[in-house]
Amino acid sequence: MKYRFIIVSMLFFLHLTAQEKISKTEWQKDLRYLQQEVHDNHSFLFKKIQQTEWDAEVEKLYQQIPNLQEHEIKVGLTRMVSLFKYGHTQIPFSTITEHGVLPVNLYHFKDGIYIEGVQKAHQKTLGAKVLKVAGVDIEDALSKIRPVVPAENDQYFKAYGLRFLTVPAVLHAQGVIAKLDNEITLTLEKDGNVFNYTFPSIPLEDMSRGFDFTKVNDTWLSARSQDKTPLYLKFLNEKFYFFEYLPDSKTVYARQSSVFNHESETLEQFYNRLFQFIDSNDVEKLVYDVRLNGGGNNYNNKPLIQGLLARPNINKKGHLFYITGRFTYSACQNLTNEIENYTEAIIVGEGTAENKNFYGDALKVTLPNSKINAYLSFAWWQDMAPWENKESTVPNFYKEMTFKEYITNEDPVLDLAMNIDVTDVIVDPMDHFVQLFLKGDLEQLQADVPGILKNPLYNHISFDKEFDGIGKLLLKQRQYRGALYIYKMNTHYYPNSPVMWEGLGKALKASGEIEKANAAFQKAEQLVK
Repeated sequence: MKYRFIIVSMLFFLHLTAQEKISKTEWQKDLRYLQQEVHDNHSFLFKKIQQTEWDAEVEKLYQQIPNLQEHEIKVGLTRMVSLFKYGHTQIPFSTITEHGVLPVNLYHFKDGIYIEGVQKAHQKTLGAKVLKVAGVDIEDALSKIRPVVPAENDQYFKAYGLRFLTVPAVLHAQGVIAKLDNEITLTLEKDGNVFNYTFPSIPLEDMSRGFDFTKVNDTWLSARSQDKTPLYLKFLNEKFYFFEYLPDSKTVYARQSSVFNHESETLEQFYNRLFQFIDSNDVEKLVYDVRLNGGGNNYNNKPLIQGLLARPNINKKGHLFYITGRFTYSACQNLTNEIENYTEAIIVGEGTAENKNFYGDALKVTLPNSKINAYLSFAWWQDMAPWENKESTVPNFYKEMTFKEYITNEDPVLDLAMNIDVTDVIVDPMDHFVQLFLKGDLEQLQADVPGILKNPLYNHISFDKEFDGIGKLLLKQRQYRGALYIYKMNTHYYPNSPVMWEGLGKALKASGEIEKANAAFQKAEQLVK
């Protein structure tokens, strides 16, 4: 009994210590500490936001702190770190969940945001589409909370940002709700009926998730039918990686959901086992699925790349498919870069959650008064040439799952990888355009562009941004004739784009055609207005 009393006393003391409040002045000092740490040791993070802009946001928060509640200050600090828009640079999500989270697991499907999982007490909401949060349209609510999320791109926000929508502290601090409340009302749609439902908050540790899908147990339900398990979810919470042979199509399907070693088998052992099976059986196709892979240790990637390069019967067009998604991140972005650089894989699915080149490997910075931990990246990972860096790896062929497909255990992404015939389609249209341009086959280029731009197979590709990037690179390299050709062509296909007209103006000006340049600049200004 003596030891039990001591333990209980210690826990009570720790609880009291955790509840101790710090003064507004101390919060301000923590903010200044964070600001100084960024300037002294992480100034290279000023890539997506200018230093002056960030400092202005810090100053605004500093002045607001005396009038803010503690949870608003924590959300504000989180927002300051998230402004760098590098996913590894963040204040942990748990820091802002002291007041709890809603007992729902949300997922952004192709046709909207749905309650993918819920506690049994709220079963009537399972599978409902979310229309509003506390009376605020879902899109507006998402826009309000986005600055708090360390989102590298839209895919990161879809994957990891939705959980912020379930945090009352964030909803209040970001103006979705007028005052902090542990009960939040969602407007939902289910079976054709629209209704309001008020959820209480629960502790974060009571959530039941694995790889952002609900783990069914005594208190949690999933909208997905549990009568079978599709391959991409098979053994998800038991194994980091597995493969299965599909004899009818002579295909090996492999899913890797981590770049860390599992206690039961290292990645190198898994790769060896995978390739031994391929070598010993009648295998014509490999589908490698990393759509749920959030990273790990990228030094573990090498044996996979070596194994693929050593098997030309698999590493060729139409025989190697690589599935990415919104959870493909961190060390798995490195793996995706290597797949793209060194193999003949055709990428299908959704875009990744990471920039191709990115800041990772964060250092922990503990704020002296609040003891909040901020993680600031220090390592620049550059697998691609600077001009090839993109917000995300965009798949060759895009496919996103609908809610109905999910709950009925369909997998449209795998179906696409299994059934697409790539013999008669252009897998990488931008590379096709570039090769024609470099060969000087401008006549063929002019003939191919309009059809490809209109082809729904490539709707996911932002051709205007891609062409503008090429034009800017040519201008930087002083290849003015090439830049002029690109921008002239694209003011034809994108006549309402101020970016294209501005690029044309710069190319004309560099070529000495000042009068035409001024006309192009004027056109760009008119379109902006």
